[in-house]
Amino acid sequence: QTVLQGIILLPLRAICITFILLLAWLSAAIATSCQPGRGFLPLKGWRRRMIQITLSGLTRTAYFVMGFRVKVKGKAASPPEAPIFVAAPHSSFFDGIICALTGMPSIVSRAENLSTPVFGTILSSLQPVAVSRQDPDSRKNTVAEITRRALSRGQWPQVI
Repeated sequence: QTVLQGIILLPLRAICITFILLLAWLSAAIATSCQPGRGFLPLKGWRRRMIQITLSGLTRTAYFVMGFRVKVKGKAASPPEAPIFVAAPHSSFFDGIICALTGMPSIVSRAENLSTPVFGTILSSLQPVAVSRQDPDSRKNTVAEITRRALSRGQWPQVI
């Protein structure tokens, strides 16, 4: 019986997750299309709300389809209280749960990830701080960008 359930559930879950991923890509593409100051200015208005609502909901749905139910205890600090949100050790795909539960904050990511098909568009919509591993000044530039965003008085989303 367990094998039969796996044979049925695995393809259904894969189809659902693929559909959710395509919806997330579409939402991210719409929210960032014709964006003025792409990457240098924060998303505002309907664009930011669309990212927060749709991507957060779709991410939570994807984890639910994968079999994870997340229960939140307590309340996350708001962006004015904590412009930088630290999640550690950030070494697995579970970091997506944290992003979904905290309103899709900006993240720090490798610059190469932005050119990945589908995921790159979704990642770009979060307005990440891109880290280049080839640039010797990358660490200094990353710290400066995180500091700039943290001191922006809420214009940029939280950085995780």
